[in-house]
Amino acid sequence: MCRAQGEAVAGRRWRLPGTLLLLLAYVGYLLLGSAAFWALEGPASHQSAQQLLQDKWELLGNYTCLKGPALERLIQGIIKAYKSGVTLQGNSTSLGRWNFVGSFFFSVSAITTIGYGNLSPSTMSAQIFCIFFALFGIPLNLILLNRIGQLMLSGVQRCAKRLGEKLHWQEAATILTRTCALVTGLLLFLLLPPFLFSVIEGWTYEEGFYYSFITLSTIGFGDYVIGMNPDLTYPCWYKNLVSVWILFGMAWLALVINLCITLLENSSDLCQCGKKKSKELEQELMDGNKNSSPRPDDVESCSSKDTKPEDSQSEWCAQSLSETM
Repeated sequence: MCRAQGEAVAGRRWRLPGTLLLLLAYVGYLLLGSAAFWALEGPASHQSAQQLLQDKWELLGNYTCLKGPALERLIQGIIKAYKSGVTLQGNSTSLGRWNFVGSFFFSVSAITTIGYGNLSPSTMSAQIFCIFFALFGIPLNLILLNRIGQLMLSGVQRCAKRLGEKLHWQEAATILTRTCALVTGLLLFLLLPPFLFSVIEGWTYEEGFYYSFITLSTIGFGDYVIGMNPDLTYPCWYKNLVSVWILFGMAWLALVINLCITLLENSSDLCQCGKKKSKELEQELMDGNKNSSPRPDDVESCSSKDTKPEDSQSEWCAQSLSETM
């Protein structure tokens, strides 16, 4: 009983440093990212702010009829209209992005927690509805993603089992099937979609790949969003196809992330198992040394055994001398 409690306390003591180490690594990783983004984006942001301020003063200097507060109100109105999907086109405006297709894409981005931020409800009724819509939609989305991931995983396992029966080598079939599934997922969800975005959106391949990963990982910065260019005419199927791609791509990426987590946990378990075995081996060696060291009784018995021949020899010598006398 006491031994079991001691092992439990030792286990808790062993877990605490690992948790602290993981927390320190997490904070250190965040600090590293903060320093990198600060160094890479800070100068460009400062330069953009200075250029914007210079353009403002040049505009006010060239057109003296304009006043600063009126110009700022106009700029704020343009920004607000742009966030709502309304843009100026000559003497008219666009119809915005709150049509049915745009609303469907917004619903997908809401319940998948991507949240680009390029489009948001502005009326109080729509904001309240968005709260309840996301409250029930996010768990539903997680359940669906879990089910799609299980279907993908079961399909890979069935293919691996059938291939193993044909090849009569199950381990090789499993590795081959998982590799093919990984490569297929990379092609369908990360490597091929940037070509579609390059054709329709006019982005470079790197920008399309960046958008693909930021979207499927639900980071959703909003700096690149499909269907945002008012000068382009998009096909009606475009946003619907991207919505389906987001759904299946998120499920696939979740499987890949879970696989990475499993590999990391297995590696840590192997390290802990190796340390435990080394400690057990060291303990066994120490116990073996204790058992091999002679005890006091054994020393006395050995000394007594060693002295018996000498005593018998001295008695024989004394007896022989008495006979000669």
